[in-house]
Amino acid sequence: MNKQIIPSAESKSADLIAQNLEHLKQIFPEVIKEGKVDFEALHDLLGNYTDTPEERFALNWAGKANARREAQKRSTGTLRPCPEESVDWDKTENLYIEGDNLEVLKLLQKSYHNRVKMIYIDPPYNTGKDFVYKDNYKDNMQNYLELTGQDKKLSTNTESDGRYHSNWLNMMYPRLKLARNLLTDEGVIFISINENEVANLRKICDEIFGEENFVTELIWNKQHSQQQGLFKMYHETILVYAKNVKIQKNIMGGEGIIEAGALKKVSRSNPKSEFLFPAGVRFDAPEGTIIEKTFGDSEKVEVVNGRLICENGKTKEEVTLAAGWTQKDQMSKYFKGEEVIDSKGQKVLEFYFSSTGKLKSLKERSKITPSSLLPEYGMVSEQTAKLRTILGGNYFDNPKPINMIKDFVGWFSDSNSIILDFFSGSATTAHAVMQLNAEDGGNRKYICVQIPEPTPEDSEARKAGYNTIPEIAKERIRRAGKKIVEEQKEKAEKEGDLFAEEPKKLDIGFKVFKLDSSNINAWDSNPENLETALQNSLFNIKDDRSEDDLLYEILIKYGIELTEKINRHSIDGKTVYEMGAGSLIVCLADNLTTDVAEGIGKLFEEVSPEGVDI
Repeated sequence: MNKQIIPSAESKSADLIAQNLEHLKQIFPEVIKEGKVDFEALHDLLGNYTDTPEERFALNWAGKANARREAQKRSTGTLRPCPEESVDWDKTENLYIEGDNLEVLKLLQKSYHNRVKMIYIDPPYNTGKDFVYKDNYKDNMQNYLELTGQDKKLSTNTESDGRYHSNWLNMMYPRLKLARNLLTDEGVIFISINENEVANLRKICDEIFGEENFVTELIWNKQHSQQQGLFKMYHETILVYAKNVKIQKNIMGGEGIIEAGALKKVSRSNPKSEFLFPAGVRFDAPEGTIIEKTFGDSEKVEVVNGRLICENGKTKEEVTLAAGWTQKDQMSKYFKGEEVIDSKGQKVLEFYFSSTGKLKSLKERSKITPSSLLPEYGMVSEQTAKLRTILGGNYFDNPKPINMIKDFVGWFSDSNSIILDFFSGSATTAHAVMQLNAEDGGNRKYICVQIPEPTPEDSEARKAGYNTIPEIAKERIRRAGKKIVEEQKEKAEKEGDLFAEEPKKLDIGFKVFKLDSSNINAWDSNPENLETALQNSLFNIKDDRSEDDLLYEILIKYGIELTEKINRHSIDGKTVYEMGAGSLIVCLADNLTTDVAEGIGKLFEEVSPEGVDI
C-alpha cells in the first residue's frame, strides 16, 4: 500500500469556489487582487476571446443561477457505514450509497476527485411520470432528511407544471457539474435519455464539459414502444462526453499498449509445456540475478535446462522453461522474427521477463472504433425477464441491458478503473462491472448512488417486502455476484480446470453507506438558552452515533477513499485506528491517558510514514 500525504480536515465537503480561485490564480496571477478577481484585468488578458451578455449563445431557464450556485455549495452531511447490509465489508472495494445524489456527489469531491474513469447514468427522462427530485437550495440536506424520514412520495414533474423543462434542468445541472470534477483527465460520461430532453441535455453538457469534448450520440434500438402517435419511438439516445477529448481520442481509436501475462496456472485445459528462450530477451531484474530452480506460486515455472541470468537488462544465455504458457504459438513466431498478430487483431510488440522471471507480453491495442448505432442487445422484455430470473419478481419495468453497460465500461476503462453511476436504479452498472471483471480478469470498482425512493404501496416489490428501490438493488447485486461466481466455477469444470482461482479473486462484495446529517451537532448561533448551548458544545457528538460513524466522516473530510483499509490497534484499552499505510492515526475514545498518547507515538514510529496526522 502506498503512503499518503493527508491534508488537514475541514468541517464541510470540498470548497469548490476556493479551488477554482486557486486554479485561476495559477494561470493568471495578476487578476487576483486581495483574494478577489479583477474582471477588467482578465478581460484585457483574454482580448477578443470574450463577449458581451447580449451577444452570447447560451441556454437559459428559470433557476439556472441558483442551480449553478448549488453546485458550489458545501455539504454539511456525512455518509454513515452500514456493515450489516454490506457484503464482504473488510475486503471489498465497491460502494453502494443511499442518498440524494447531489449531496453524495458533494461529499465525494475530496476522496474521488479526478479518480473516476467512467460514469454511466440513466436519469429521469422527464416524461411527466418520472420523479424529479426538487432541491431545496436553502437547506437541501435538511430537505432530504425530512422527505425520506417521513416516507414521503418524491414529486413527479408533470407537463402542467409551468416550469416543466426548467425543473428537470435545475435537477441535472449541478449534478453534472459535480460529476465532471470526479472524472480523470481521460474519463468519459455516458448519459441515457429520450426525445423529451435530449436537446436540452446536449446544450447543458456542451456548457459543462465543453462543446469540443462531445464524443458521440449513440442510438439504442429498444425494439419496443408503447407510444401512440405519428411515430412510435423504438430507440433511446446515449450522449457521450469526455473530460478531455484530445486525450480520449487515443483510447477511442484503440491506440495504446497492452501489457499482459503470458502464462497461467497449469491445468487440464492449460497443460505444462517446455519452451526454449534465446539469449538476449529483455529481463527486468536487478543486474546479476540468477534463477536456476522452479519459481512462482500458483503460476509455477520450472527451469528445465540452463539458467535465467540478468546481464545488462537481458538474458545472458539460452534457457528452457516449462510452464502453462497461454500464447505459445505467438511466442514461437515472435522469437523466429516473424510479425505476430493475435486473434483480436493486436500486434505483438515484445515478449519479456519481469523482475520476478514471469513472462509477459506487450501488444499494440487493436484499432476498433465502435459504431454510433449500437448492436442489438435484445428487447426490453428480455431484460425484464433476465432481472426477474435473478430477483424472483417483476420489480423494474425497463432495466438497461447488462451487455450494453458492459460494452460501455469495456470501451473506456482499464482493469483497475472506478466506475460511477449516481442514478443507479436497479444496479445494472454494478452487475455489468462484476460480469466484465469475471470475463477479463479485471479489478474494476463501482460506486452506485441511489435515493431511497419508496416502492409503490400496491406494487409487487412492496408485497415482496422491498420498501425502497435500494433494497431491491442491493439484493440484485448480492444474487448477481453469487450467480457470476457459480458460472465461473461451472465454466472451469467444463474446461477441466478444477483448480481455477478466478472465483476466489472476484470482488462481488460492496460497502453500504447512507447519507445523513453530520455526526457533530452544529453550533446554534442564536440559542434561546446560551448556557444550554455552551454545555451542548462541550459534548457535540450526537448521541445516536458510533465510533465508526465518526471515523468515516473523518475519512470523508480528509479526502480518503471510503474503501481504504483500516487497521485497528488496542493501546491501553483504547481503540486506535491507523490507515493509509500509517498516514492517518485516529483515536476517538474518551479519557485518554499519557500511556495511550505514548502508545500512539510508538505506533507512529513503527509505521514511520511521511505526512502523518495523529
